[in-house]
Amino acid sequence: MTQAIGYAAPSANAPLAPFHFERRALREGDVAIDILYCGVCHSDIHTARNEWHNSVYPALPGHEIVGRVTAVHPSATRHKAGDMVAVGCMVDSCLECRECKAGYEQHCLNGATLTYNSPDRQTGENTLGGYSDHIVVREEFVLRVPDGLDPMRAAPLLCAGITTWSPLTRFHVGPGKEVAVVGLGGLGHMGVKFAAALGANVTMITTSPEKGEDARHLGAHEVLLSTDRDQMKASRSRFDFILNTIPVAHDLHPYLQLLRREGAMVLVGAIEPLPSIHGGMLVSNDRLVGGSAIGGIPLTQEMLDFCAERNILPDCEVIAMQDINEAYARMLKSDVKYRFVIDMASLKQEKEAA
Repeated sequence: MTQAIGYAAPSANAPLAPFHFERRALREGDVAIDILYCGVCHSDIHTARNEWHNSVYPALPGHEIVGRVTAVHPSATRHKAGDMVAVGCMVDSCLECRECKAGYEQHCLNGATLTYNSPDRQTGENTLGGYSDHIVVREEFVLRVPDGLDPMRAAPLLCAGITTWSPLTRFHVGPGKEVAVVGLGGLGHMGVKFAAALGANVTMITTSPEKGEDARHLGAHEVLLSTDRDQMKASRSRFDFILNTIPVAHDLHPYLQLLRREGAMVLVGAIEPLPSIHGGMLVSNDRLVGGSAIGGIPLTQEMLDFCAERNILPDCEVIAMQDINEAYARMLKSDVKYRFVIDMASLKQEKEAA
């Protein structure tokens, strides 16, 4: 075992603070990673504050991890010391069920092991995430960071990126498609960038003219103000696909009216009870509504490779580990464009000074 330091929440009402713990010794197939950067996801706040009512304390979040391999178990063959790698929302699964074999490890029928706040498959101990100086992960869940991809800005791709890439590619977004993105935050800004890069005509749906202009800079071709009844009426039955990134419960009907025949809207933000949907709205024009949860390992690697080839990266603000509580407060006020990334050099300096 190795000594590690991170920042963890000791309880739902306490700020994150330095936390000393042990990482496991290398097991068969394991890779040890020196963490360089970790993105900050809203799921981190939900877990730290027990907003999903399943947190185990101390809770140490972080599932947008980029770092460098420092050691591998002799049985591990996919990575070697010195490789730049990444770890996302999962660190293990059974790899034997039909979902795992199909590359949908996040839907493992025997339960995927999440990067934090999840029982380790072998020991049952609670997993501790990327707000730390290093981590040990099963090699199948360690991704290759392509040459030329900025490791700092690559970090949010491991959650915000794959969460939007997965539904866009599954619904074959590309040239000739009319695509709308609802909500411009960490997820929405990547949705705009990806949809534009895939060749679709992209419309940003927002309540704010200011955010509309921001979306144009990110690659959106048009802006639709959802508060303008005339604009919404004129856009009925227009879109092939809507990526809905709104993170709270809301009425879906205004957006369903915008879908053309056999159009689909996929939710990636709201994971709480939603107002009921009138069945007639779906039956009319054969409309579809669904959800999407991150993406499997093969698809995540495909996304990283695409981003390297096309130079597509999140817009990020770098922070020190010691500023994480302030970052949480700012996130709750939507005061970030569009993703915080922790530079773990700040944590290592704190460890050396101790």
